Amino acid sequence: MALSALDMFSIGIGPSSSHTVGPMRAAASFAAALDGRVLGQVARVRAELFGSLGATGIGHHSDIAVILGLAGHDPATVNTDEVPDLIQQIRDSAVLRLAGRAPIEFSIDADVVLHSRKSLPGHPNAMRFAAFNSDGTELASQTLYSIGGGFVVNDQELQAPLNTENDAVYRFTSGAELLETCAATGKSIAEVMWANELSWRSETEVRDALLEIWKVMQQCVENGCRRTEKTLPGGLNVTRRAPALRERLRRQEAEAKASESMDPLWAMEWVNLYALAVNEENASGGRIVTAPTNGAAGIIPAVLHYYTRFVTGASDEKLIQFLLTAAAIGIIIKTNASISGAEVGCQGEVGSACAMAAAGLCAVLGGSPEQVENAAEVALEHNLGLTCDPVGGLVQIPCIERNAIASVKAINAARLALHGDGQHTVSLDAAIETMRATGADMKSKYKETSRGGLALTLAQC
Repeated sequence: MALSALDMFSIGIGPSSSHTVGPMRAAASFAAALDGRVLGQVARVRAELFGSLGATGIGHHSDIAVILGLAGHDPATVNTDEVPDLIQQIRDSAVLRLAGRAPIEFSIDADVVLHSRKSLPGHPNAMRFAAFNSDGTELASQTLYSIGGGFVVNDQELQAPLNTENDAVYRFTSGAELLETCAATGKSIAEVMWANELSWRSETEVRDALLEIWKVMQQCVENGCRRTEKTLPGGLNVTRRAPALRERLRRQEAEAKASESMDPLWAMEWVNLYALAVNEENASGGRIVTAPTNGAAGIIPAVLHYYTRFVTGASDEKLIQFLLTAAAIGIIIKTNASISGAEVGCQGEVGSACAMAAAGLCAVLGGSPEQVENAAEVALEHNLGLTCDPVGGLVQIPCIERNAIASVKAINAARLALHGDGQHTVSLDAAIETMRATGADMKSKYKETSRGGLALTLAQC
């Protein structure tokens, strides 16, 4: 089946879509697949994490995610505030209710293994799950891969190309094909996406789901601004900036209105705040929307907040248009390259989100399909080569500030494209292929392993 907009935007838990959401879904899938007969015989389960998952799993809470998934929890519904207590209860009792049903003995330290220097072929985010009976005989096992954005595939699916042609009204696998479809039908990119979405869901379901995505994004910003903890968890003691920054901006806004002397770059201050709030909430393991990943989750919400606050004419229909347009760009990038930092570096996460946000904003500001494609290309082109080097394996430095910078970049890309006629030298498809090739050439230490870049430099200071 073709990818849906709701595949590109899914509600989950921080701090990482590939390292938290994906492993939780994978573990839950493995546990759920154990039928009643096998489930009743299971005395022990073992989870092994390889490659990037093993190298940065602690900082990304991959171990916690796997435990929650084995216990039957889902990233979209698990109570994020209760996660520490859930894990502590399992640790203290040494008992896990497999798939939420069958109690088995479970040792967090022995039964969840992170291989920091060992990888499996095929993908850097690999997991192997196995279930055993009381005499140690293996009852079932499965290898799964978290390929970015919370997507999980097995060995067979990993080898098969993404199917973006079946079950959709309009078929496109590239930016060029999308523009051809728009030209042939007279539809906008959002209208093409809307028609495809209706292949799988009713109008009400699609509309409600997209507006719920926006609602969760808004709540995420609010949660990030209301946190009372002074620093982020994880040991780096990174200061939370969103709560104090919002208070400062509100105070300065009131003073500026009274004196009639508003800063001409005032909107940018708020864009920075929105992005910081989301990514600080993500770093805290809070409720988040993968857009298209958690590491880049602040960009689209920040640009959407910019649109609704500083641009006249915002409406629910425009918000849906934004999200559908952005999703189309994300689908093309995922189909032809990657949105995974472990595969292509941060250009695949922040670069993709920046392109998606630029496209969505350009569309709701009245851009033609050609201008929208141009906006996405500009945003992606100027993130090419961006490495993924989280300090301490935490989605904090440089990830949080990087979202703020990319949010402003997305707005600039959209506005720049609107000044043109959509004609440009470098196509979106060329930028995507360059990102793929650059990621393939990039050393693994710059792809979410915390063994290079800032992660290494700061560790040596």
